[in-house]
Amino acid sequence: MEFYLDTANINLVKKLHTSLPLAGVTTNPSIIAKERKPLCGVLQALQDIFGEQGQLFAQVLAKTNTEMVEQALQLREKFPTLVIKIPVTLEGLTAIKYLTSQNIPTLGTAVYGSAQGFLAALAGAKYIAPYVNRIDSQGGDGVKVVQELQTLLHFHHSNSNILAASFKTPRQVLDAMLTGCKAITVTPEIAQTFLSDPAVFATIDQFEEEWNNVFNQTLF
Repeated sequence: MEFYLDTANINLVKKLHTSLPLAGVTTNPSIIAKERKPLCGVLQALQDIFGEQGQLFAQVLAKTNTEMVEQALQLREKFPTLVIKIPVTLEGLTAIKYLTSQNIPTLGTAVYGSAQGFLAALAGAKYIAPYVNRIDSQGGDGVKVVQELQTLLHFHHSNSNILAASFKTPRQVLDAMLTGCKAITVTPEIAQTFLSDPAVFATIDQFEEEWNNVFNQTLF
């Protein structure tokens, strides 16, 4: 399982990467725009944090396959290990096929259906990103889409992996992971929620209090 943060907030990544078992960071145009910092500056800062150990993702803005490829090549020239995020449209599939032929890894993004995602796999995308919460918001079942896509990849021996994205609650994240998907990306807020149950800290305080009541000293 590859666990990614979905953010462009450099300070939060610095804070969390030393503790969380992060495989890297995913970004998209909205995430970059939220931070109001240039894309290449954000990617360089993230690369400085992770060194050669982390995988970074960035998305093209173009809508035609030729422009998508052009932007992808420009990004890879600056960041040679970058995975390029391409929306899974007809134009996007053309770009994914070409970039795959050039040994440039891609992520098929903006996936709202299992068949759509599977076409990205057949085109050669290394990763496919179903948008779990966005599917739910449209009245669908995001986790079911992840499950269906995972089944398709398993049955047809695809080399692609699901990188599930777009979560609003920790429960959605857990349900997606239980489908067997190989990668997931979450916001820093959701990542920290997994470790912020007040009962955990109350239990730790209880241990300390009961120890001190008997021994009134540190552990040794």
